[in-house]
Amino acid sequence: MRICTTPAEMHAACRKLRNSGRTLGLVPSMGALHAGHLSLVSAARAECDLVAASIFVNPTQFAPGEDYEAYPRTFDEDCRKLESAGVHLLFAPSAADIYPPGNTTFIDPGDIALRLDGASRPGHFRGVATIVARLFHIVAPDRAYFGQKDAAQVAVLRHVVRDLNLPVHVAVCPVVREPDGLAMSSRNRYLSPAEHSRALILSRALTAAESLARTGEASAVTLRAAMLTVFATDPETRLDYAAIVDPDTLLPIANTSRGALLAVAAFIGNTRLIDNLLLPAPGNVIRLAAEALP
Repeated sequence: MRICTTPAEMHAACRKLRNSGRTLGLVPSMGALHAGHLSLVSAARAECDLVAASIFVNPTQFAPGEDYEAYPRTFDEDCRKLESAGVHLLFAPSAADIYPPGNTTFIDPGDIALRLDGASRPGHFRGVATIVARLFHIVAPDRAYFGQKDAAQVAVLRHVVRDLNLPVHVAVCPVVREPDGLAMSSRNRYLSPAEHSRALILSRALTAAESLARTGEASAVTLRAAMLTVFATDPETRLDYAAIVDPDTLLPIANTSRGALLAVAAFIGNTRLIDNLLLPAPGNVIRLAAEALP
């Protein structure tokens, strides 16, 4: 696996690969890799001739007071995992390389960036859109791979790709869960054993609404009430949001008969976690799979 540390080096390496006529997949990440990230690599390996990955803890997607400085950084371990998974190129730039002195250019995704996590984390999706657009420019992948756990991020990035006519396909892979059902996240390592157990409340809330939808219930108000009932069982959990929205626009919907995204975010101790699932139609619930989103 070749490691490139500057945009110029990565751009040249990727251009050489593209000139060979082979397809290139990209797996962007902030490191602290787990099985969810590696599932993206596996999907890219299955669909592309060559796979590139990036590790960059992006400062512009963290609001003041968030965990940018404390965000787990496990670069050597991550490199071993990526090489074992079959990644050909790794881009690991510094913040100064991505945001040179005097940088003033950012991507503003518009109103969609103010929904779900965007409402709770002002400027977050502006930072996400900016770094991903820069990675797309440097790497120019045919396909880029993201996890459904970050469903709001997926919606924002698809919006940016459509609006800017970027020549890349956004491929989305299913949520990967720990054996007890907790959605895998780099932030899970912040949790104590007791907090880990309490964090299962997120998936339980989603499952409660999912079970109700299987009976044919399509009222968003009723399904959301089922989620809130679960969260009410643990007063120590601080709920950020429990929402039922259109998976493409992230706007609230009243009826789930044409599909819906159930999304939750909550603080377990000091750790903010997110989870979600997709309802394609009442009685036919399919957990977030790549083919389920438009």
